[in-house]
Amino acid sequence: MIRGTPPSTRPAQDGERLSKRVMQLKGCSRREAELYIEGGWVMVNGVVVEDPPFRVNRQTVTIDPAATQMATESVTLLLHKPAGWLDGVDSDEDEDDEAPQRKPVARAPQPKNARGLLRSDTHWAQDPSGTRILKRHFSHLDADVPLETGASGLLVFTQDWRTTRKLSEDMGSMEHELVADVRGEVTPEALQRIARALNDSRNAMPHTKFSVSSSGPQRSKLRFAVKGAHPGLVAYLCDKAGLELLALRRIRLGRIALSELPAGQWRYLAAFEKF
Repeated sequence: MIRGTPPSTRPAQDGERLSKRVMQLKGCSRREAELYIEGGWVMVNGVVVEDPPFRVNRQTVTIDPAATQMATESVTLLLHKPAGWLDGVDSDEDEDDEAPQRKPVARAPQPKNARGLLRSDTHWAQDPSGTRILKRHFSHLDADVPLETGASGLLVFTQDWRTTRKLSEDMGSMEHELVADVRGEVTPEALQRIARALNDSRNAMPHTKFSVSSSGPQRSKLRFAVKGAHPGLVAYLCDKAGLELLALRRIRLGRIALSELPAGQWRYLAAFEKF
C-alpha cells in the first residue's frame, strides 16, 4: 500500500467525510467505518488514508478485501538508539520557571531526542513481527527505561499498559546486559578493582555480573549484566578500574535482545516476545 498525501488525495474543501463514504460502501455504522479507516484498510486514489474526518469529493475510495473491523491493538516499539541521542524518557526538557531571567547566551546544540527516530521510514525492513505500520502507532508512547545519552542500544516505547507495568514494577529485578568498549587490554588487576567496587560495603551497589568478552592491546570489551536500570554505573566501575570507557551499548533488556537491529532503526515487539 502507498502512504502519504500527494496532490490527488489532498482533502477537498467541500465534499463528505471519508467515514461517511466508507459507511455507504460497506453498509456499516459510523464507528465501524472509522475502525476500517484507522486500521489502514481504506485508500483514496490508491493512497492509504487513516483519518476518518478526511474529506473526499470525486476521489476513488477503495477498501482492502482483507479489511477487519477489529480495533487496532496497542503496540510496543523497540529502537536501537544511536550514541549521543536523548533516550526519550522525557519528551521535552524540563524548564525552571522560577529561575531569574538572564540575558540570552549562545548554547551548544542540544542532543536530538530518540523519539524523533520513530517514523515509518526508519522501520527495520527485516522486522519479524508482521505488524502493519499505522500512523496511530507513533502516538501515546510511554518510555520508562532510561539509557545514558552517550550510550547506544535498546530502548522501549509502548502503548500497552501491561508492558508499562511490567517495565516499571519488575525493573529492579529485570536484567540489563551492556557491552562496554574500553581502551587497551583488561588486566586481572582491573577486574579485581571492579569486584572490590561492587562489594564495597560503604556503597549499596546493584547485583552485577561482569566478564571480559575480548581483550587486545588497542581495545577490549567488557560485558555487564545488571539488575535494574542504573545509568552511570558502568562508567563508574570502569573509572574505579582505571579503564577508559570508549563506548557503551545495551544489548538486552530482560528476555528481549537488540540482536541485529541497526542503529537508528526500530521494530515492533512481536506477539510471541516477552520481557
